[in-house]
Amino acid sequence: MPGWRPRLVALDIDGTLLKWIEGGGTSYEQISPEVHAAVQRALDAGAHVVLASGRSPDGMTRIADLLGLPREGADRIWVVASNGAVVFRYPPMEVVHEETFDAREAVHEILDRHPTALVAVEERGVGYRLNDHFPPGELTGDMIITPVEELVAQPVSRVIIRDPQSTPEDFVALGRELGLQGTSYVVGWTAWLDLAPVGVDKSAGLAHVAGRLGLSREDVLAIGDGRNDIEMLQWARRGVAMGQAVPEVQDVADAVTSSVYEEGAAEELDRWFPPARVSQEARG
Repeated sequence: MPGWRPRLVALDIDGTLLKWIEGGGTSYEQISPEVHAAVQRALDAGAHVVLASGRSPDGMTRIADLLGLPREGADRIWVVASNGAVVFRYPPMEVVHEETFDAREAVHEILDRHPTALVAVEERGVGYRLNDHFPPGELTGDMIITPVEELVAQPVSRVIIRDPQSTPEDFVALGRELGLQGTSYVVGWTAWLDLAPVGVDKSAGLAHVAGRLGLSREDVLAIGDGRNDIEMLQWARRGVAMGQAVPEVQDVADAVTSSVYEEGAAEELDRWFPPARVSQEARG
């Protein structure tokens, strides 16, 4: 890409910026010095840094704070949450775009196959409403126990299905078998299924942000590690998978960087926004 430099950097959070706690299914809420410095160099170069995650909006603002986003005196940042269903500005949080859908049929189809599965929807500014408690550390905020019928009685932007007794492969097969008409879905690292409106994913949220900034996909570098990053990596001018990403994610990427444990996100950012001691031309 001679002469090209990203004008918008889209960054996944868990498994990209944050390291996973081995065996815990959660991540360290800590930004490494290498990642923090690389993000700051991107900002120095005038790039827009956009967090793009499956997390709820309330679960993303602390990460923005840890990254120093936005800088003092700068305009509010753009954030893509809930796998693209919610776009907001921060701080303060202001939701500027949201997609919702009727999740009742899809949820009942899944519960017919996994009757003990856990179901959750976001209660913005509070935490989650859910039919039973998730494993410790997997959700943040207050947890409000609510019958499933009430959880999906109104249109929602995202539904989380979790079955600690199943595997990710079980959920991949389930999605293919059911088809889940009227929804899109993505399977996480564990037996975790995110349901969203059809056609809504991180790339859709980023396209909205890029349009508002007067940019296009040709201006975008995206870095991620999960199945919910596939569309984002395919959409961006340059999509980069983390080194620990599953093969189906790496296969759609333009490049694969080092793993999150080796600061792969910082390594990729350094190609385009190198430290002062390195040549200002992008390496490779």
